[in-house]
Amino acid sequence: MKVSYNWLSESLDLSSIEPRDLAEQITLTGIEVDGVSEPGLELKNIVVGKVLKAEKMPDSDHLNLTEVDVAGDETVQIVCGAPNVKEGQKVVVALPGARLSNGMKIKKSKLRGYTSNGMICSLEELGFSDAVIPKNAEDGIYVLPEEAETGTDALPYLGLTDSFIELDITPNRADALSMRGVAFEAGAILEQNPSFTGVNLNEEPTDSIDNYVSVSVENQEDTPVYKMRVIKDLVVRESPLWLQRKLMHAGIRPIDAVVDVTNYIMLEYGQPLHAFDFDLLTSKDILVRRAKGSETLVTLDGQKRELSQGNLVITNDNVPVALAGVMGGQNTHVTEGTQTVALEAAVFESSLIRKTAQSLNLRSESSSRFEKGINLADVQNALDHAAALIASLGNGTVVTGTAQTEATEAQSKTVVTTPQKINRTLGTNLTVNDLERIFDRLNFDSEITTEKVAVTVPPRRWDIEIEADIIEEVARINGYKNLPSTLPHSESHPGELTYSQKIGRFTRHYMESCGLSQAISYALTTSEKAGAFTLFNANPIELDWPMSEEHKALRQNLISGLLDNVQYNVARQSKSVALFELGRIFTRQEEKLPKETMHVAGIMTGSVMENSWQEAEVQVDYFTVKGILEEWFAGLGQEQSISFIPCKDLKEMHPGRTAKVMLNGEEIGFIGQLHPTISGERDLNETYVFEVNLEPFLTDSNETAVFKAIPKYPGTSRDIAFVVDETVLHEEIVDVIKANSGKWLQSIRLFDLYQGENIEEGKKSLAYSLSYVNPEATLKEEDVSSDFDQVKQALINEFKAEIR
Repeated sequence: MKVSYNWLSESLDLSSIEPRDLAEQITLTGIEVDGVSEPGLELKNIVVGKVLKAEKMPDSDHLNLTEVDVAGDETVQIVCGAPNVKEGQKVVVALPGARLSNGMKIKKSKLRGYTSNGMICSLEELGFSDAVIPKNAEDGIYVLPEEAETGTDALPYLGLTDSFIELDITPNRADALSMRGVAFEAGAILEQNPSFTGVNLNEEPTDSIDNYVSVSVENQEDTPVYKMRVIKDLVVRESPLWLQRKLMHAGIRPIDAVVDVTNYIMLEYGQPLHAFDFDLLTSKDILVRRAKGSETLVTLDGQKRELSQGNLVITNDNVPVALAGVMGGQNTHVTEGTQTVALEAAVFESSLIRKTAQSLNLRSESSSRFEKGINLADVQNALDHAAALIASLGNGTVVTGTAQTEATEAQSKTVVTTPQKINRTLGTNLTVNDLERIFDRLNFDSEITTEKVAVTVPPRRWDIEIEADIIEEVARINGYKNLPSTLPHSESHPGELTYSQKIGRFTRHYMESCGLSQAISYALTTSEKAGAFTLFNANPIELDWPMSEEHKALRQNLISGLLDNVQYNVARQSKSVALFELGRIFTRQEEKLPKETMHVAGIMTGSVMENSWQEAEVQVDYFTVKGILEEWFAGLGQEQSISFIPCKDLKEMHPGRTAKVMLNGEEIGFIGQLHPTISGERDLNETYVFEVNLEPFLTDSNETAVFKAIPKYPGTSRDIAFVVDETVLHEEIVDVIKANSGKWLQSIRLFDLYQGENIEEGKKSLAYSLSYVNPEATLKEEDVSSDFDQVKQALINEFKAEIR
């Protein structure tokens, strides 16, 4: 919102405060100021001139030789290239020594042998944007009104002696999207009550609005308020200079007196209006309704718009003539030949206007205000003011009455709190008198005692509804700088990590020590990716209003995010990638919030060791990743409780190289190779992943690991080699050995696996080393031999092993 200091001074006494000081005070009360501009600060020696003579320059097809009166009795010769310069015009003249907005310095010069003593200026040369220059001045100079006094400073006529405060309005302060709203805000700062010029509306008593239009709405929730007035016997003219000036500085191009008044009222009241050429309406019936799917409308910008059922339209004889709250239709817009105007003022449901503006990529000053809110108390006032002004500028007559449908009336709200609540919240010691003065500055009626504060909030501040809003207003007007600042008082406690934090830190440090880099993936993903890599069947949790299809569902695994990261890196020539992530997954619970579970996951592809002069390249395989997990479980003290069971249930994983991870017989995750089909789709080589539920390890109910001293007595070992079916699992063999090896067995190590020549097909040869130790005495040969024989016999009985 660009606020004119001079315009604001029409309703407030600003003689005691400079524009920049006022901007600073506005910032301190909570509305951000983007900047303060003074466009005429650098413009000097620019005066009003009167063109006495304008002739084509000899030997030129576009230059004019003019004689201009610049001081009442002093004339100068100026060469001008504007096609619209004519004798008798009042124009803006930059005399020698002047400096224009683009930095150009004007000096006496010669063009084709003719002396030019200055420049007749266009609005662009004075700093106005092309977007706001009136149509009749687009390709030439700007002509001042006849009453402009020759020889005087030209800047005041164009508003270039004004200052402009650029406000960054947040959605909750849409009341400040109007000059009247800003006047109330500035008045509260300056402790003044703004005064506004009354509306002098003269209606034609012999003619009634009922003879012209009848308005109705299809849904009163879509259109709570809809009003229309008619102004007849108009002559559509160019707007006066004061009106053009205000619009141009607000960033709006002047069109004609009718359209300019609607924009002026929008800036003054914050109430958008729209003017229809009444003679182009085919019937009296105006209906506001939702659009039908097959309807189209050519808007004022000349674009044909395909309408949908989410669009709200103004219709005449059931034909769309305007997009409600966004833009009018070309089939009923005001032209120079318009004689009767139907003027609309309304309140539309904000979400409909926002969706229409977004879907059609058609944002406007009107739609912005409808989206943020409208002051219900000023709808009729704005309509009356606009009708009176249009009639005045066009020598027209306002027809008696307003055609309207009104389902919502403007009402003041009463919000109740207490002085104690206000002071306790803000840390202040405001008295009853202090609070009364604050609400008087805001122009709020209030009843305040030592026990109760009852504030009546006018409709213009529809953002204030609850107790906290009133407290915020007190803080703003009293001054944020006057709020006391204190340090929090609390006892100091030494910081300490919780058990779960310690496990998380250990996991991160361990994975990094294994060469994996930590990744952080977004918790929202596609529904397909959210449901992949899971050992349970549950529909993903989808958002009702996702920001995009790629961020629609909460993840149920960490692998999908890591896989995207690996693909991204490999596509950029990183052949070897190893990542892990520590994060939460989300699972559905009936009639409850989603359950959040902490997981750890990893992914590896490429080489574990790069090829060099000293060592050969080593590729990542299943056992690389399994070894990382086993050592991690050992670090957690859970190596004896963990087992791995082959798994073919995960369709995203290789059916022959995937295993479930079991903790005391309970499934907590999986490990294995990514399915070759998925690897091929993502242009990856062999890729291995794991994901484990971390929750079972995050409580300190597990037994504390106890250090055991190195045995004083020597141990011994026995090696055993045997042939079994290739379907027999290593885990099964280890379980049998443990169950039958006696109490002195210390460890079991597989040191050889062979299939091939001299081994029957479908069989495999395994070799294990068994270590025995007695921590209290030297082992006897017969004790170890007896236990070892039991192991042999058990292997033969369980697996039909052939001992070698």
